[in-house]
Amino acid sequence: MSVTTCHVKRAFKYRFYPTDAQAAELSRTFGCVRKVYNMALQARTEAWTLRRERVNYNATSAMLTGWKKTEELAYLCEVSSVPLQQALRHLQGAFTNFWQKRAKYPTFKSRKKSRRSAEYTTSGFRYRDSRLTLAKMDQPLDIVWSRPLPTGASPSTVTVSQDAAGRWFVSMVCDDRPAMPGAVNAAVGVDAGITSLVTLSTGEKITNPRHEHKDRERLARAQRDLSRKAEGDGANRARARLKVGRAYARIADRRRDFLHKLTTRLVRENQTIVIEDLTVRNMLKNRRLSRAISDASWTELRSMLEYKADWYGREVIAVDRWFPSSKLCSACGTLQSRMPLNVREWTCACGTAHDRDVNAARNILAAGLAVAACGDGVRPQRSTPGGQSSVKQEVVPPPRSRAAAQPRG
Repeated sequence: MSVTTCHVKRAFKYRFYPTDAQAAELSRTFGCVRKVYNMALQARTEAWTLRRERVNYNATSAMLTGWKKTEELAYLCEVSSVPLQQALRHLQGAFTNFWQKRAKYPTFKSRKKSRRSAEYTTSGFRYRDSRLTLAKMDQPLDIVWSRPLPTGASPSTVTVSQDAAGRWFVSMVCDDRPAMPGAVNAAVGVDAGITSLVTLSTGEKITNPRHEHKDRERLARAQRDLSRKAEGDGANRARARLKVGRAYARIADRRRDFLHKLTTRLVRENQTIVIEDLTVRNMLKNRRLSRAISDASWTELRSMLEYKADWYGREVIAVDRWFPSSKLCSACGTLQSRMPLNVREWTCACGTAHDRDVNAARNILAAGLAVAACGDGVRPQRSTPGGQSSVKQEVVPPPRSRAAAQPRG
């Protein structure tokens, strides 16, 4: 079987253990990054509110130079200037996303809630012989190399962060050429669910591990302990917050590990993967199912499938969210009038007995392949021109109104 490669940028994340001096330096850097970001955001907001003037990155960079010369903000000179400049670039990117209506207006960073991180470009670090030394530091970081960097690769960007559990991480962006066996002929439809995280068109069901549900009691105890600590309780409250952070980190780590293994397997075994374009944000408004939907993490599952498919030359097809995959018989094409959520197995008038999820996965696969064969655009449809997708027009007659097109349960 042939092996194909493509040129991509990949981030390799490792845990490291800083010395006391390094931890203090990084903590100062995190604070300065947050301060510069907030000051620049306030300056840009005031300029637009008062003078209808747009301030760009170059103007905020000049402001930073002036801030460093003041007595009040002279401490900004004590840390590396590279992360401060990167904070201004990130703010510029946030405004660009806002202007192009991809995100809301940028918000101020919080000392307690915002992510503690600092980004270094090549001028802010030295990488030699698997030893990474950041600016303003005399010693390299004590990194746990859980996997090697690509042969001959050198980081172009380094991001240092600390999570709510107090763990330190470094993420290095490198050029890579991931190798993967050549194209296979297999295609699979994927139906996302709660009891079964995904059901494949092959009939296989992968059980939802429900990591948050398993650790719910541990998390509840930690949150109760934190709620008993007063705001000014100092070290006691800090320890309680750290305990809550560790509980959340345990859940997130296990969930992410499971999703990585699942998506890697799907991408390795299939050339084409067909999924649904689910509106998870709207589905979370269901108070009875929102916690289970969040624990399933369908959005992260889809994101992993898409970027891994891009790396390895696979194809991910997203069918329209209004496609009635559960109510459509995969054998004869008959569309049922209703299909409540509590109906898990049903029999069509043609005599075919269906498992609800397996039938939906088969319909999703057929819909995606049919539209792909017509050469139509079936990338994830965040908004459908005219109110209907080509998937619906291709597979079943369009409904008379949007109200008649009920989403699949």
